[in-house]
Amino acid sequence: MTITITAFERSPDRGRGLARDMRIRWALEEVGQPYDVRLLSFKAMKEAAHLTLQPFGQIPTYEEGDLALFESGAIVFHIAERHGGLLPDEANARARAIAWIFAALNTVEPPIFDRSLVQILERDEPWYEQRLRALEDSIRKRLADLSRRLGDADWLDGAFSAGDLLMVTVLLRLKASSRILDDYPNLSAYVARGEARPAYKRAFDAQLAVFKAASTG
Repeated sequence: MTITITAFERSPDRGRGLARDMRIRWALEEVGQPYDVRLLSFKAMKEAAHLTLQPFGQIPTYEEGDLALFESGAIVFHIAERHGGLLPDEANARARAIAWIFAALNTVEPPIFDRSLVQILERDEPWYEQRLRALEDSIRKRLADLSRRLGDADWLDGAFSAGDLLMVTVLLRLKASSRILDDYPNLSAYVARGEARPAYKRAFDAQLAVFKAASTG
């Protein structure tokens, strides 16, 4: 059964690897699973056919046989559970890797994503500077904690896992929009290690090719 994922027809990230289908592409590349991509316009994302797969009208989605999934974290977790290479075999190490999946999406990502939205949607509001400072303070607190925990290790808990995959994609959004990450050299190096993985490069190139095709089409 061929895996099919959905992605932006014209990604607002301009091919920088920030759209959340990147997470799915990377996970599938890590485990060596081929996949097809169905590209969607913003209009198509709000139509009934897509809403049956993703009730909030977002991307990505994942289809394999009679299984349809939405939410990038859930999809990465499913891929990691079904195929070897993204979760440890040992039970306790596996549980810790899963905890890092949740930490990336529930603890580290929210203020980073909110900062991006504030910069786009609230720049002209009187509270903009105060709101931005509050979010950046929250981000720095999370990064300080994460930096201390990572220390001089390559990955968050032993070998590279789905937790690292998601954490790196979260930090890449911050790297793309600010210099905050530069203040945490071990986290910058951690992100660079993720970007250097062959599976990441293949996923990035595949997503970038969509943007280039849309730009010249």
